[in-house]
Amino acid sequence: MKEPTQMDITEKNPDNREASPKKVINDTLDDKSKSNGKSETKKAKAKKEIKEPQQTEIKELTPSQIVAELDKYIIGQDNAKKSVAIALRNRWRRKQITDDLREEIMPNNIILIGPTGVGKTEIARRLAKLTNAPFVKVEASKFTEVGYVGRDVESIIRELTDLGVTIVKSERAIEVQKKAEYMAEERILDIIIPPVKKKSEDSAQPAALGFSPSHAENDKEDNFNTREKFREKLNSGELDERVIEVDINTDGMPMMQVMGPMGLDDLGVNLQDLFSSVMPKKSKKRKMTVKEARVVLVQEEAQKLIDMDSVIKEAIDRVQEYGIVFIDEIDKIAGPNSKSQGPDVSREGVQRDLLPIVEGSSVTTKYGMVRTDHILFIASGAFHVSKPSDLIPELQGRFPIRVELNSLTEEDFVKILTQPQNALLKQYEALLKAEDVAIEFTNDGILEVARIAAEVNEQVENIGARRLHTILSTLLEDILFNTPDKIKEKKFNVNKNMVQDKLKDIVKNRDLSRYIL
Repeated sequence: MKEPTQMDITEKNPDNREASPKKVINDTLDDKSKSNGKSETKKAKAKKEIKEPQQTEIKELTPSQIVAELDKYIIGQDNAKKSVAIALRNRWRRKQITDDLREEIMPNNIILIGPTGVGKTEIARRLAKLTNAPFVKVEASKFTEVGYVGRDVESIIRELTDLGVTIVKSERAIEVQKKAEYMAEERILDIIIPPVKKKSEDSAQPAALGFSPSHAENDKEDNFNTREKFREKLNSGELDERVIEVDINTDGMPMMQVMGPMGLDDLGVNLQDLFSSVMPKKSKKRKMTVKEARVVLVQEEAQKLIDMDSVIKEAIDRVQEYGIVFIDEIDKIAGPNSKSQGPDVSREGVQRDLLPIVEGSSVTTKYGMVRTDHILFIASGAFHVSKPSDLIPELQGRFPIRVELNSLTEEDFVKILTQPQNALLKQYEALLKAEDVAIEFTNDGILEVARIAAEVNEQVENIGARRLHTILSTLLEDILFNTPDKIKEKKFNVNKNMVQDKLKDIVKNRDLSRYIL
């Protein structure tokens, strides 16, 4: 059921037009998963149709297209979106330049400054989904200076490299998907219909055994015809529930854990590769259905077909050229020197450790050396207690572009509630729809929720759009708790009167709203 009230507020939001291609793809996948009569090769085509456009399309996105994609989920903050879009596009522009000048062009790192709940972290989350480049988001407060217990900043690059290898590996898996499916199919058929064994004795002494060469040929032909019949049944799904015994490879090396502040990844050592020749892989027998075995065997065959040396080489190249690191809560490691004592003693040390990585250095990973010269760094912080000038001057210079994000207004709250594809009202509607309950928010109800959110942010503490979560959960608490056993109604209408009745006492009592809202 459509909500005409939301359409009035959003004024025919263009996001609805953008959602249609995704819906078509999802519907296609659902239909394919429901019908067991489809072959696995068609499923492979379906996967390819989804992922390939993503890879080609994202590399060609212009700054305005990047902003348009971010607009689907983030309201306002146009300056931050533009800065991020330009930085992303400049990665592609740099690759089009000749080799002489390309190495001299360094990325302009960005620092996003703004109160909590205005979209800094959300921009990072959407960028991670938008770009197929290696992207990692880290919390600055989790790192410590070298020599202290905790993670050192070089683990950021190791994590980024691991992600790059995973991305390239998944892309290669899609490329060999069809061949892997065919090989998995052959292994399943070998289990169900074992092939005719070749014996040298049969050909050497056919007369003594009472067999002729033509008889052996007939056996092979019969076996081939039987396999083809079972192949058709396999592809049509008739054998999906049949239980077979499959040999599955397992790691020969047991799980190992290093006790202490540093893990194996932090040491840059890959013990799995180190001991692979000493302790070869083992196989174990498992009973499973044909449907389950197909999935497991396809993964095994795909791993055999992937050349890991070329994967690692391409992944390192992609990390060095297109890698993006988002450092959140950078204000937590900033502060005057006089306060750098006690538990915060290593804050300035973390800044000093960040300097060479942001400026450009080589980091040892388990896949080899990774240069950070052209990795884009985006930092963000609320800077409630400290200010950007509290960062050490050298680190300030490494982030030349500063963007201030604005606090959210009542009008912004109305848009946040209705316009994005993942709008809060749409989420609650979907949750209650699972109980066969319809909930409708009227215009005046939405405006009242936005007004209360803005008012509480001004009076208590400004936590931005996160205030909407607390208000809506308090507003709909009774409906969510009593549905479906205590409330038999199938439709609810949330209007201005209902919002005021539920929240008026909490909003008026400032002490109470501190704890509830």
